[in-house]
Amino acid sequence: MADRDTAEAYLEGYAQILAGACATGRRLTRDEGAALRAQGERAAEAGLGLRFLVRAHLSAAQGVRASLRGAGADHLLAAVEQAVDAFAEGHERAQRLAIRQQEAARREFIDDLLHGRSDAGRLAERAERFGLLLSHAHAVAVAQGTEPYEDGYAVTRGIEASLAARFANRRILLTTKNGRLICIAPGDEADVLGFFAKQAYAATDGGQVAIGRPHPGVGGVVHSYEEALNALDLAARLPLEAPVLHAADLLVYPVLTRDRQAMADLVRSVLGPLQQARGGAQPLIDTLNAYFHTGCVAAEAARRLSLSARAMTYRLERIRLLTGADPGDPGDRYTLQTAVVGARLLDWPDQPL
Repeated sequence: MADRDTAEAYLEGYAQILAGACATGRRLTRDEGAALRAQGERAAEAGLGLRFLVRAHLSAAQGVRASLRGAGADHLLAAVEQAVDAFAEGHERAQRLAIRQQEAARREFIDDLLHGRSDAGRLAERAERFGLLLSHAHAVAVAQGTEPYEDGYAVTRGIEASLAARFANRRILLTTKNGRLICIAPGDEADVLGFFAKQAYAATDGGQVAIGRPHPGVGGVVHSYEEALNALDLAARLPLEAPVLHAADLLVYPVLTRDRQAMADLVRSVLGPLQQARGGAQPLIDTLNAYFHTGCVAAEAARRLSLSARAMTYRLERIRLLTGADPGDPGDRYTLQTAVVGARLLDWPDQPL
């Protein structure tokens, strides 16, 4: 009885419309179609499912059929088809509008969350609608690939489905921003972000994922997100080729660049003499970078640079003569390696110090 009463509220005038159309065999008028569409919109806004409402329309049509005689009954099916189509159109239109409004609200929340905008209390309240409890610590993972991520893309949907299947009861938020895919998870659930990183890397065919450290409170999400972005930026500038980067493992780099002027002075004094070399400083900086990244194994560094062993030996000797520091000496090695990192971070020698 409750279902019937609920449906009746959205069938007002329906029987009369059918009877009027069947009496002469005419099509529904424009006003009748508009009224039915409006009913469909109201039903959708009330949260009623379309299948339930269609059944109610068909049931009501049976009652109208019993009152029809002769040719009028022959027109009933066509009238019902037109009426239900108009009603469904209104229902679907309201559903699409609701979805767009929900998407807009979700996007606004994500922008506010990742940039620390909006009142903290209000942001925490909104977060609960999207499955986050901001009173807890959270960590953020950011994935980027050769192609940008967007909401609704097949890659995004696939990763979201994998996360839902694996962690159905976890409080996870997956979204995109500026062409990157972002996963926010409770800080004590590292397995979620590890699984996300694995799925994102596999789906991007050579992309990279950075994971920020867990931080508490509303501002913790912003902090972790910025750490992940900084890790990706460091990876591009140094470069770091690991598929998954952990901000906790890269803390030395912000420390090195905290005093930019001191780092610039170090680069200038240690590596500045390399500008006297034929071809400039860049080839020798690349040589040092490869040498240090291979654990100071000259043969492996030569292979990475597509150099002969003899050319590699020549370059290392040239660096020693120009700078006065020996890359093979443990004491000199630390100074040279720190200066090379500084040069990468400061984009020297392309940019003046």
